[in-house]
Amino acid sequence: MNSGAGIAPVPLTLPDLGAAFPGPFPTSPHAVTADRHLRRWAAERHLPVPADELRTLCGITSQGIVRALPTADLDSLLLAAELFLWLVAFDDTHGETTAAADPAALAGHIDELTGVLADNTPTSPPGPFTTALRDLLDRIRDRATPSQYLTLTGHLHGNLRGLLWEAHHLNDPSRVPLHTYRTMRPLTVFARTLTAITPIALSYELPDRHGAAHLVDRSESAVACLAGWVNDLASYSREASRSPVPPLSLPTLLMREHRLQLPEALRAAARMCEEQAMLARDLINELSATSSLPLTRHAQALKHTVHAFIWHIDHDRYTTP
Repeated sequence: MNSGAGIAPVPLTLPDLGAAFPGPFPTSPHAVTADRHLRRWAAERHLPVPADELRTLCGITSQGIVRALPTADLDSLLLAAELFLWLVAFDDTHGETTAAADPAALAGHIDELTGVLADNTPTSPPGPFTTALRDLLDRIRDRATPSQYLTLTGHLHGNLRGLLWEAHHLNDPSRVPLHTYRTMRPLTVFARTLTAITPIALSYELPDRHGAAHLVDRSESAVACLAGWVNDLASYSREASRSPVPPLSLPTLLMREHRLQLPEALRAAARMCEEQAMLARDLINELSATSSLPLTRHAQALKHTVHAFIWHIDHDRYTTP
């Protein structure tokens, strides 16, 4: 693993999450259909993603969604897959290194998308990501309750805010305190948006009770935190090979804040992931033990979300720079 320009490779340390979330993970039978559908949908929407990158994105998205929603009907599965592909493709196209070079351009794209989320009438011809989001939201609104729709669009707002925050710090991660990164990272990994579309896809409504809402939020937050840190470890090699500065990620910030060398930071991050997985599992079990059927279903859905993020760390997208 390359830890940065001109630095000798360092062995990557991935966490062992099998104790908290043992496999094998259930998978929808619609994986091949989902992959083909996403390629066709992205082409129809004219998403500006190079063909080879699009194949990879469609593959990892479809395979992740069939693990996150293994019991969803085909139409619901494909709608969730489209939304997640849209998010990842937008981040790849206008976020990450592109945004670091020109955060103002990203802000312009986000302003346009924020207008869609607010259901404003566009003042100029919309770009392909804007048009695709408007279509997605129209179809999601037809399926969702008002509460579900507000929850989902709220998390999409958070994703866009997180991407803009990230763009301003990618070129100088040393300015970011570890505690700030731990707060912002769930916004840039999209896990809570995935958990927000799950009740829509699986047709259940979470109860509006204070105690239950607090437990749901803690469980979803624990899953999102785990997803972000696991992604940081899986993608460290790829991100380090693409930039002259260390990646904005958990191992980098652990190195600076605790004065660790990279191998120590990678091991520390792996331990944090393992501990976070145990916390997420315990909260999911607590949620599952309630007397509410929707909460039990949501607990199972959160477990499947974790399965999807655990599965994806071995994908070629991360193992190949």
